[in-house]
Amino acid sequence: MLMALAAAMEGVHAQGGLLLNELLYQPRSGEAEYVELYNPTNEAIDLADYQIIRWVNGALGTSYPLPHHTVGAKDYVVLTKDAASVTANYAGVLMGKVVECTLPPYPNDGGAVVLADAVGTVVERLDYSSAMHSLLLRNKAGVSLERRSTERPCNEASNWFSASSTAGYGTPTLPNSQSTEYLAEEADFELSSEIVSPDGDGYQDELAIDYRLEESGIHADMAIYDAGGRPVRRLLNAALLGTYGSIVWDGRGERGSQLPQGRYVLVVKLYDLQGTRQTIRRHVSVVNP
Repeated sequence: MLMALAAAMEGVHAQGGLLLNELLYQPRSGEAEYVELYNPTNEAIDLADYQIIRWVNGALGTSYPLPHHTVGAKDYVVLTKDAASVTANYAGVLMGKVVECTLPPYPNDGGAVVLADAVGTVVERLDYSSAMHSLLLRNKAGVSLERRSTERPCNEASNWFSASSTAGYGTPTLPNSQSTEYLAEEADFELSSEIVSPDGDGYQDELAIDYRLEESGIHADMAIYDAGGRPVRRLLNAALLGTYGSIVWDGRGERGSQLPQGRYVLVVKLYDLQGTRQTIRRHVSVVNP
């Protein structure tokens, strides 16, 4: 019976219910794993109508019923054995959307996450492995796998990728940094202003660099150069970007040094694993009091 059900669920894409959306299977030492679910519907869903099932040696194993918790329409819930660990180690986590519960172990060398309804019918399965991560990541500990699109099948390896470094390598309870639902027609970086004045008066003290990209898996170097072409501040070094995000520059040089008033250039160097490269330049002026 279990084997038949396991075979039947291959390729299943859930309709009208919770979806698997993010997975941290290899936490840093002393931290906790988590599984994020997403409710794509326009109605609230009771988490207790679902369960997580362990996948062992190609078959369904122990069931882990989920507690009562309302998952709002178009909203997220994160499952973990240690809510404090998740909220302490990832930025912007919404504590009311983190639910403590018992989960199966998720081996670092690969495995599967199985989401089923309350009667045991499998909704989605994710077969995960380290090969889904960016090949440029040296250390995968603490880096979650994010689903790129809820419109594509869950168990499609190319539909998952490493959370971006600019998002802290994980986005529990928040929109995924690698979501392909934030596409732009072309790579684009926009500045919040052409002037930055780091004088602490609350006006233009910082410069926000907002970006949207067509694809995930793009890495970037980002630095500020003076008029003579000399680098004065490195903002990113081989950072894995999401499909959207923001980087903030405080208008200062390395180690917080004050820069001379004048014109500077933001240089962004983008590259992917296929060897495609692109350089973007934006001009900005530093104004001192």
